Amino acid sequence: MGAVEPDLYRDTWVRYLGYANEVGESFRPIVPVVAVWASYGVATAYVTADAIDKGRKAAAVSAPLLSPLVPSCPPSDTSLSPQAHAQDPGKATRVGVAVADTFVWQSLASVAIPGLTINRLCAASLALLASLTHWPLPARKWATTALGLATIPVIITPIDRTVDFLMDSSIRKLYGTKGEPPSSP
Repeated sequence: MGAVEPDLYRDTWVRYLGYANEVGESFRPIVPVVAVWASYGVATAYVTADAIDKGRKAAAVSAPLLSPLVPSCPPSDTSLSPQAHAQDPGKATRVGVAVADTFVWQSLASVAIPGLTINRLCAASLALLASLTHWPLPARKWATTALGLATIPVIITPIDRTVDFLMDSSIRKLYGTKGEPPSSP
């Protein structure tokens, strides 16, 4: 039996590129805004690459074909079937669903919701520190950045589960899939 190949975008260090915008939002009080936007560029590139990868993997999966004209040919051996070289009619749908589901899920769970959450948390904490403390501005900015960075691991799972629920309750009903975005077969 062959080992399951790890998913480059979910099982390796590449996954952390999806958190780039949260890091950028945490550092917003300290770095130029262009650096924050660049972090969104990195996260969006990650989301796009993962969606393309899931589409490529969905395209590589072939639907099982039956061989009605050659009864001795088992369903897994389609080389003798006249249908063997016919285009898989469900392929475009599989690929489209895989790409769309992954892109929407990742866009919400990795970019939009966490970015907004960290942005608002950091903005509120900077304002609160300004009104409640006499710390110098650089200390307040670094404290806000530290709070934003410390929040990232705490918000990941709740946001992921919430996006799963929202998508299971809405868009995934259109194409009959539940759970996390399509992964490698």
